[in-house]
Amino acid sequence: MPSTDRPTGDRRRRGRGRVLAVVLGSVALTGVGLLVAANLVVVTAAEDDLTREVEDLEPAQAVIVPGAGVYADGSLGVPVRERVDAAVELYDAGLVEKILLSGDNGTDTYNEPDAMRRAVLDAGVPPEDVFTDYAGFDTWHTMRRAADVFGVESAVVVTQGVYAARTVRLGQGAGIATQGYVVSDGGRRAREWLARVTGLYEAVRRPAVTPGDPIPITGDGRASWSEQPG
Repeated sequence: MPSTDRPTGDRRRRGRGRVLAVVLGSVALTGVGLLVAANLVVVTAAEDDLTREVEDLEPAQAVIVPGAGVYADGSLGVPVRERVDAAVELYDAGLVEKILLSGDNGTDTYNEPDAMRRAVLDAGVPPEDVFTDYAGFDTWHTMRRAADVFGVESAVVVTQGVYAARTVRLGQGAGIATQGYVVSDGGRRAREWLARVTGLYEAVRRPAVTPGDPIPITGDGRASWSEQPG
């Protein structure tokens, strides 16, 4: 009768496989736990400084508008249009003195800040109160440069609800007294869970960003424009 015992080598391989499965499972659970914890920290830290009501906001030096997608013809995508409209609303209400438009201008053919600036000027905001930051490559760049380059000390940041907690936390991490005005419920939720982990690191460790010459938010916004009006 043939033996039913498995070769010793097979048993060892099966044992190693079980150990590896346990290790990988533990790593996965640890990663999920850290992800959840980081999200809770970010959301909890910012929740008292978020609102959907203009009446809840305190006056601030500036409203900061983080950039988002614009089209090739210079028109605004829906998310950034919501943010720009909200910024004009706050300016017209007298809650902020200046508007800082911060976005990506990484190539010659893509320019978020100027597209936003045209929309703000078309809405009737005086040009001297409109600032542009062309190195707002991500939210941390936007908030850190608002503090370091433009000297912003207090701000309302306008963004969608999904991104609001992280954006406010990054503003506070940059040293700005930051409030968040939630303009809608839009946004990529799954991606934001991961972004909050990075954002927590940035707010605590404060990594360097693209530097720039000072452009005081208390001055004339036209000094920040890449092209001066004719």
